[in-house]
Amino acid sequence: MKVVIIGGVAGGASAAARLRRLDEQAEIVVLERSGYVSYANCGLPYFVGGSITDRAKLTLQTPASFRDRFDIDVRVNNEAVEIDRDKKEVLVRNLADGTVYTEPYDKLILSPGARALVPAIPGTDAERLFTLRTVEDTFAIYDFAEREKPATAAVIGGGFIGVEMAENLVERGIEVALYQRPGQVLPILDSDMVPFVHNEMRAQGIDLHLGSDVQEFQPRDGAVAVRDQNGVQDFGMVVLAIGVVPESSLAEMAGLELGVKGAIVVDEHMRTADPDVYAVGDAVQVTNYVSHDDAHIALAGPANKQGRIAADNICGLDSVFMGSQGSSVIKVFGLTAASTGLTARAAQRAGIDYDDVLLSPPSHASYYPGSHPVRLKVLFERGTGRIIGGQAVGVEGVDKRIDVLATAIHANMTADDLAELDLCYAPPYSSAKDPVNMAGFMIQNILEGRVDQVHWADALDLPADTVLLDVRTAGEHGRGCVEGAIHIPVDELRGRIGELPQGKRLFVHCQTGLRSYLACRMLAQLGYDCANVAGGYVFLEAARTDNQDTSSGVGGCGL
Repeated sequence: MKVVIIGGVAGGASAAARLRRLDEQAEIVVLERSGYVSYANCGLPYFVGGSITDRAKLTLQTPASFRDRFDIDVRVNNEAVEIDRDKKEVLVRNLADGTVYTEPYDKLILSPGARALVPAIPGTDAERLFTLRTVEDTFAIYDFAEREKPATAAVIGGGFIGVEMAENLVERGIEVALYQRPGQVLPILDSDMVPFVHNEMRAQGIDLHLGSDVQEFQPRDGAVAVRDQNGVQDFGMVVLAIGVVPESSLAEMAGLELGVKGAIVVDEHMRTADPDVYAVGDAVQVTNYVSHDDAHIALAGPANKQGRIAADNICGLDSVFMGSQGSSVIKVFGLTAASTGLTARAAQRAGIDYDDVLLSPPSHASYYPGSHPVRLKVLFERGTGRIIGGQAVGVEGVDKRIDVLATAIHANMTADDLAELDLCYAPPYSSAKDPVNMAGFMIQNILEGRVDQVHWADALDLPADTVLLDVRTAGEHGRGCVEGAIHIPVDELRGRIGELPQGKRLFVHCQTGLRSYLACRMLAQLGYDCANVAGGYVFLEAARTDNQDTSSGVGGCGL
């Protein structure tokens, strides 16, 4: 059996290695049009910023190492230009000398990845304008920065690559502005979670242009001018990072079906409509594991799994790709942001009846030095309590909580399951009731009717028969409050109950949501109609101001 793989990196390289482990006799050929077959794609921005200093560290495998260890024929700088499915041949151009040849196959795996999206606006061919997708792109940006030493840079786009590039250019001492067409960076986060990231980026000197419609790049002497609806600004360099699109032109020319965003349609075995052609990685359409909708999710983890699954099925094993949850994490200077499953926007699009809880527990036991707040959001299905999404932002402990939630989503766990999870605990690492357990408790309280919940959007648009009650301490209230709210600290509430208006519904808030929950339990048992404002004042403050959240040594709510 001869297997030809078009494209390396995550999916193609994983498929090639798995094929050899399963079949020692197979002839395996990998065609890669760049000069690198297997490299740390996600590490590229960190080479630009200097966290990774050795160019060789970006390369995971070379053609020689593939040949020596796996007996795989890897041909870099060889571009597949056409697929003849009837003849089962690939037309290949050797980019080193321009020669063209055909490569026959018994089975074909497409792993062409995705290409950087370039907008159809003037000036994208400017000499000082770059995209970042390959190792060659990385070296071009790094060498330019070393040679020209630009004082300023514009990053266009606020997804993973855009945010990481902005950070790493700042690490080089470059003054950075980031332009983003939507009103926020990082679409993996909802609008109530992302302000913590915005504030960190601003605190590190990044000039955020949110809601910016970049209309033109104008080459100038030693600069590139960026023009949006608000004006023109010159920069020493520009990095385009507005997203990626599947590199599916080969598949389209070969008559294979395309789906979401032009991604290649495959079945659960990673097989296209042609039984001898498979496709994996950033070029393929997948199923969203939670909503079951068709999706394009370009991440390294799923790509590696898909490569393995394609190889399994070629070798007769019945392996299945169940879909992608989009689990992802990103470093943003001193913060970590992570997400898994559905965001609120995605849940709405999928038509799921959902709600969410917002909490700010300490990253580890508050009496052990150095704890930091973890801003955590967990989405659940109202009817069943099924966990459908999770997001977190914080200094530490973020990735492990989202990994637990990713596992819970994959196992179709409910709030009851979160509450019962037996997670490891020691004061330097967590609390006896882990934040994930706490989220489970909170969802249970909502589903079982022990507390009603509203979000700030409703709490700030009060009906005539509703008042806002602030139960924080006098010190907290003095540092910022919602105008018109009644202020009675929770520890004084029982003795001052007569100050509450009769016949009014109460929306109760504290700093993070714990004391307001306690107040709601007290008031409900005294006959008051009340609801807890999710997330507390800290979420409102982050959204309404650009104040940097620098709290550390976090104790219990109000302590």
